[in-house]
Amino acid sequence: MTATTEHVQDVYPTRRDEGYSTLPRLDQVVWGTADDGPIDQESLDSFDERGYLTVPDLLTPEEVEELRVERHRLSNDPDVRADERTIIEPSSQEVRSIFEVHRTSDVIAKLAADPRVVGRARQVLGSDVYIHQSRINFKPGFGGGDFYWHSDFETWHAEDGLPRMRTVSISISLTDNHSYNGPLMIMPGTHKTYVSCGGATPEDNYKSSLVMQGAGTPDEETITKMADTYGIDVLAGAAGSAVMFDCNCMHGSNGNITPYPRSNVFLVFNSVENTAVEPFSAPRPRPTFIGARDFTPVG
Repeated sequence: MTATTEHVQDVYPTRRDEGYSTLPRLDQVVWGTADDGPIDQESLDSFDERGYLTVPDLLTPEEVEELRVERHRLSNDPDVRADERTIIEPSSQEVRSIFEVHRTSDVIAKLAADPRVVGRARQVLGSDVYIHQSRINFKPGFGGGDFYWHSDFETWHAEDGLPRMRTVSISISLTDNHSYNGPLMIMPGTHKTYVSCGGATPEDNYKSSLVMQGAGTPDEETITKMADTYGIDVLAGAAGSAVMFDCNCMHGSNGNITPYPRSNVFLVFNSVENTAVEPFSAPRPRPTFIGARDFTPVG
């Protein structure tokens, strides 16, 4: 199933002359029940309230090692490194991210279709799902870059054309995530408030935003108010654990100046009932390796 070109009502406007504002979420968070998958009802209720949940020991040590070998293979392959789907840190020339890895790696494709992974996405979203985006993120020691505060949905809505908030991300750790080597940080509860950002989307914004985010990031006043209201959870966890979080969570991560690298496989699942249309705040969709236009269900 491939893309349509229809236009739908924009209920989450952003990147307009009016500047920054906040709007209430209009979509439910959890669409399934405990009977629909591996997540128990208490955890689903917590996900609904906080916008994320952690999954300790999602993968075995043997599975983590297989993924590490694949990560090493991909990041050291000259053809992969030269591919436009690979993002390089400008200062260190280290690999920052490799996108669309579920299509270029059989190992990642198997992980993306694993019932322990896709089953959780289906359960939360209440439908079949497809992969909107996949990548391996690298945060090497002594220089792994930061990811500034943002809501993924703002970008996926503005630049990819996802109409509603019915998308979930699963970040699977390939290394131990300590509190000090740039782990994921989330403001719990922010998924129920949408931040409409100011400023227009630059031409081919993805070419710079994948290295350093600009358009679509909240202003400092909004971030400060959210942090004061919701607090910040630092999500440390062992290799093989996972964090599952709603598309509208305000999140980010610090740079890594420690000797201890951090890397993860990042899989974004979108409901087949929420497929992308024309972008809401950009002249054209981003390349399909960043925002898929093939809506074939996974798993």
